[in-house]
Amino acid sequence: MLIRTGYELAISSPQPTPIITRVDIHPDRQRDIGRTVPFATSQPVAWSIYPDSFGNICRQFVAPPGEFSFSAESVVSDSGLPDVIAPGAQESPVQALPPYVTQFLLGSRYCETDLLSNFAWQRFGHLAPGWGRVQAICDFVHGHLTFSYPNARATRTALEAYNDRSGVCRDFAHLAITLCRCMNIPARYVNGYLGDIGVPVDPAPMDFSAWFEVYLGESWYTFDARHNTPRAGRIVIARGRDATDVPMVHSFGQHTLVRFRVIAEVAADATLPVSMNSATWLAGLPQARHAA
Repeated sequence: MLIRTGYELAISSPQPTPIITRVDIHPDRQRDIGRTVPFATSQPVAWSIYPDSFGNICRQFVAPPGEFSFSAESVVSDSGLPDVIAPGAQESPVQALPPYVTQFLLGSRYCETDLLSNFAWQRFGHLAPGWGRVQAICDFVHGHLTFSYPNARATRTALEAYNDRSGVCRDFAHLAITLCRCMNIPARYVNGYLGDIGVPVDPAPMDFSAWFEVYLGESWYTFDARHNTPRAGRIVIARGRDATDVPMVHSFGQHTLVRFRVIAEVAADATLPVSMNSATWLAGLPQARHAA
């Protein structure tokens, strides 16, 4: 299966504003990119590219005053298979976890493990450890929260989502991640492309999506508390402890989002207006340890 992905973001700022973006497809999917319209900006700017501490691709530049846009498109080869289901996957004792995994047990900006720990153990502590307990957490979050764009709030934490009982995909992910961590199950935040592939088309404009991954046995597995069903065509952009680590646009100064467009759809072929293999520009990018 070929999936066409892309974005265009336009911002406006009153003064030159340093920007770091995380909107490039993650390094572990770069090999699947066949053709791409390279990163382009509405006005010429110098930019650099580098991996952050989680292995995500960052671009850094200074946006000029006024309206400024940047965009890219790619055709990505995908298996078309839904998320892996592994009912036999077991939790690992904390003392047996690889060192880099243990950071995903800790509380973070949007995931208040200290405030939800008692609830988590009361609700899920009696369940058998492993895949089934993670699925039970997903089932709870999926049923407890109502998806609502009008109720979106960039500062909402997991506890606030639990109390508000509404949110968007990042809130579903944050609450599920927090409850997993409370149960000593490593969980990390993921954002990326998730088109309406194999499901009814959502009439709302396409957006980036957020889900999460848990570490069971010796592998990371995908879970999605918002949709709560295996989906095909996920393309990871970035991973981190929570949304703090993976903002699409991190500005060091005031800016306003003017325009936002996301593409994630099955492609009839690999044709794009301009083409180059992603390996051409990515070849010199240093790889961060523990990027997977």
